[in-house]
Amino acid sequence: MSAYVWQKSSYCAQGEACIHVAAPTPGTVDLTESADPTGAILHTTPTAWSALVRTIKEDRTRETSSS
Repeated sequence: MSAYVWQKSSYCAQGEACIHVAAPTPGTVDLTESADPTGAILHTTPTAWSALVRTIKEDRTRETSSS
């Protein structure tokens, strides 16, 4: 994983369960989770990553407005 420049999620609190994101080459987005002892990396596309982030933000907005 040394070739990756990982960025830790801004929602990560102190601890060992954080999502890290990297874009090692154009057209790829890679994700890993800090508590995973295997160091598994999920590979996806910028389009799929954007759709996931958009969906999460929409769900958070709905939860906040219904409270």
